[in-house]
Amino acid sequence: MGAHPKGDAVIRDNRIPQQTLGQWIADNPGCLGAKVKDTFDGQLPFLFKVLSVNTALSIQAHPNKELAAKLHTQFPEHYPDTNHKPEMAIALTPFEGLCGFRPVEEIVSFLQTIPELRALIGDVAAEQLERSVSDDPRGVSAALRVCFTRMMKSEKKFFVDQLNMLVKRISQEAAEGKDTSGSNGELLLRLHSQYPGDIGCFTIYFLNLVRLEPGEAMFLGANEPHAYLHGDCIECMACSDNTVRAGLTPKFIDVLTLCEMLNYTPAPSSSKIFPATQSQLDPSVYLYDPPVPDFTLMRIEIPSSIKLYLVSAVDSASILLGCCSSGPAASSEWGPQDTSPAVTPL
Repeated sequence: MGAHPKGDAVIRDNRIPQQTLGQWIADNPGCLGAKVKDTFDGQLPFLFKVLSVNTALSIQAHPNKELAAKLHTQFPEHYPDTNHKPEMAIALTPFEGLCGFRPVEEIVSFLQTIPELRALIGDVAAEQLERSVSDDPRGVSAALRVCFTRMMKSEKKFFVDQLNMLVKRISQEAAEGKDTSGSNGELLLRLHSQYPGDIGCFTIYFLNLVRLEPGEAMFLGANEPHAYLHGDCIECMACSDNTVRAGLTPKFIDVLTLCEMLNYTPAPSSSKIFPATQSQLDPSVYLYDPPVPDFTLMRIEIPSSIKLYLVSAVDSASILLGCCSSGPAASSEWGPQDTSPAVTPL
């Protein structure tokens, strides 16, 4: 839902000739509100999606504006936009994803207990990361970059052999009733069943596994490695199609760019959950306000005891999506004298 050229939404309204949302906005630029219209050159600055993830989506990150422009100039067939793509996922069901680098102590523990992983990275790089934990905290990110890059750039036959050995070992342990949680066994076997022989299976030992309950959110800023694994979510993002992928995908991958661009700051999984703020004016409204100007989300939970609820006007165009709801809805006609409209998907 949005006005990106690769997926411009179609307006279905018998009162007007059929046209895309982008065309309608071009004819009615005031619908964006003055601030948004001026800031984003008359364009709707966000895209809005509903995702139902059954098979894991790719290991990926999105570039900042500077890198996006550079990649678009060099490889426009793979990076069609000059814009950045910060995004937020809000869980509709229990939701799993990978997001950001784990605390370095967790990564070191995996390197010490999973020989197949250590073989990809090598003892020298692994020992450098181990030493940085106690001796050189400022060098942790640099050491982490070396380890992750060595793994992602491993020769294919070598990493496939190591992955097959690891899968065989964990499968045997699981069959014997042993606890494989210390090796992320269940997740490894699940991803390998979906993407056999894919280097992305090893990223679970570097990236946080984040579990969201309905209503909880993850914000994914520029250069943040992530992958959606399972569950249903609402996703909002800046209006861009720039994605750098490196695993768990049949699509174009760009390992070198991904490894160079990533934010290698380790942090616990709990830090990746983005909090919502309950409105002081309306207790039915919860606000997700990320540190970017492109979008803000509101979750409105209307108690069953309320028979009539008025959605407050905002000073920019918005998309209103009803989830798990029933009952009639109505909206006023939009005109130039009004504030901005809410577009309601069918």
